[in-house]
Amino acid sequence: MRVNSKKSSGDSKPALLTLDMSELEDIVERALSAPMTEADGAKILNSLGSLVMLQQELAKKNVDLARLRSLFGLTTSEKTKDVLGDDFDRGSKDQGGGSDGDGDKPKTKPKKKAKGHGRNGAGDYEGADRVKVPHGSLASGDPCPECPAIKGGRVYTMAKPRTLVRVVGRAPLHATVYEQERLRCNLCGEIFTAETPPGIGDKKYDATAASMIGLLKYGSGMPFNRLEGLQGNLGIPLPAATQWDIVQESAGNLTPIHDELIRQAAQARLMHNDDTSMRVLALRQEIDEAQKSGTAETDRTGIFSTNIVSVLDDGHRIALYFTGRQHAGENIQDVLTKRAAELGKPMQMCDGLNHNLPAAFETLVSNCLAHARRKFVEVVNSFPDECRHVLETLRDVYAHDETARERGMSDDERLAYHQEHSRPLMDDLQRWMDTQIEQKLVEPNSALGKAITYMTKRWDRLTLFLREPGAALDNNISERALKKAILHRRNSLFYKTENGAKVGDLFMALIHTAELAGANPLDYLEALLENTVDVEREPARWMPWNYPAASSDRSAVKSTGG
Repeated sequence: MRVNSKKSSGDSKPALLTLDMSELEDIVERALSAPMTEADGAKILNSLGSLVMLQQELAKKNVDLARLRSLFGLTTSEKTKDVLGDDFDRGSKDQGGGSDGDGDKPKTKPKKKAKGHGRNGAGDYEGADRVKVPHGSLASGDPCPECPAIKGGRVYTMAKPRTLVRVVGRAPLHATVYEQERLRCNLCGEIFTAETPPGIGDKKYDATAASMIGLLKYGSGMPFNRLEGLQGNLGIPLPAATQWDIVQESAGNLTPIHDELIRQAAQARLMHNDDTSMRVLALRQEIDEAQKSGTAETDRTGIFSTNIVSVLDDGHRIALYFTGRQHAGENIQDVLTKRAAELGKPMQMCDGLNHNLPAAFETLVSNCLAHARRKFVEVVNSFPDECRHVLETLRDVYAHDETARERGMSDDERLAYHQEHSRPLMDDLQRWMDTQIEQKLVEPNSALGKAITYMTKRWDRLTLFLREPGAALDNNISERALKKAILHRRNSLFYKTENGAKVGDLFMALIHTAELAGANPLDYLEALLENTVDVEREPARWMPWNYPAASSDRSAVKSTGG
């Protein structure tokens, strides 16, 4: 019997294998008593082909899980429609469609059209220079050259001009060389040099250069040596050592505003936190030497980067980063030492690990619903029906949260909306999970049983959004913020010293807080570095959401000679 083990001609990837061991055992048992059928043979060849491909991939250098998943057609998306497959319906669980927006089930939303061709209008170029081009022969109020003289038509300026966009390439950091003419007396030898042009400052690298280097390094993950190579190729040398000197000096000037970020973050009503591993060479050497010599004060050997995103009462968000030996809970504890004594305990959103909690401060802890949901996503192929029930329930809860956000509800209104629409869903889900375990419909030690146990064990913390105004559903905002540190780790690989990590943490905090506020990070850093005296005197006026007013006030003072 000859069986084609490929999905289709020209495709060498095996079809997605969904057999379990019991099915394979049945095939082998049938083959022992009768000739193997073509269908069974295809399954066996597919299984063996998958195994051979897996062995080949594992033998390659630097193979990663993402590549293995893509080879076998496994999606890395956790969206419900991708996890549950093509037959997933975006309507209600009973396939009855959506409601009018006020019922128990979320209204199905029309799919947004994809943006076309990557084209941007002139209004999208907010950082571009604007050049007004007047008409060469006409001005507003002039007679129309096309109208007969007897009618006397006149032309007037239109509100919306015609726009042209022209994009040119240049180095990230541009340089200008000023050649000042020098004259020397042939008799006395006195040298006369042209005056330095006004407005160019007395520093070789000004605030704009420092801001660009900091943004490229800590905001976009470009290593110093990579920027050095790029600048060298473009004829504007910028050594890596010089870049470090610039950002280190700038960090000293930015310390007052960073301290203010920490102070205001401590007063927040809601604090997200998470951490990831990080490499700091000097600290790694110190830890390893202490372990070898037996002088280590703790068994902890890890190095971490913690992110904290604080949501203030007015809705503004502050992102903080801390790199070192401390876990997220210890770092958030250090921040909370600056919290005003009269304030109540804040809400804290984190995953279920104990090291995320501050030992010396009490918080209203909520756990990440996305983490609990992911446990079911991971086992959906083995328990499709059970996981569908959980994922569709959580989909509806998230849809209700999106509705509350779109309607601009206050925290109290959002809480009441969730209590009306999401509480029945979550109560039903809790009863369903309890039934699965109590009636032994699911083995507690199975993958599904462990997913249910993870969720039921943390139920109160996972459902804080049903009891407290402003409580979050998940910790996604902190996980997204951690991508700044992860990008640095992937591209630059490590920090050399703890001081280098401190500088990186400061820049990341300022850059991402500006991004969360919808401000231009480059403009924000420039404004801070150009007004260091005022920033140190009144740092609260120079937050990303209010600094334009402070900059305008400062410009007004300069223009009047103050």
